[in-house]
Amino acid sequence: MDIRQDDLSSEQTQDLLRLHLAGMHANTPAGHVFALDLSGLKAPGVTVWSAWEGEAICGIGALKQLDPATGEIKSMRTHPDHLRKGVAAAILERIIGEARSRGLKRLSLETGRGETFEPALGLYRRRGFKDGEAFGDYERSAFNQFLHLELG
Repeated sequence: MDIRQDDLSSEQTQDLLRLHLAGMHANTPAGHVFALDLSGLKAPGVTVWSAWEGEAICGIGALKQLDPATGEIKSMRTHPDHLRKGVAAAILERIIGEARSRGLKRLSLETGRGETFEPALGLYRRRGFKDGEAFGDYERSAFNQFLHLELG
């Protein structure tokens, strides 16, 4: 699997992003979807990676730098054809590595609750993310939750 920084110009990447956004809207109450669209992922301070096997996209993930010490994980999605192959874990490791190389002290994420979100939550918790407080402009609700990884 080849993980590389993605400029979001390929049709495959854009298709996977559309799938991601549709899934977030299908499994999240109105007003609680904070997934970034294409323009949000192209914003300054956001870096996107994609994983590939040959010409097939396997997954995407992004790091949004919030300030000099803090980053947020965004848009993690594995293509349905590549589930259970370690795609998300590999992208997460790339994001964590980049956060460390930038000197960030903490990585955070906001996600939903429920069965749909359990596989991702398991991945984050296995990697050391801990439940915590809301951050940035997020507000806690009955639907969302926040996880943090201290990078030291």
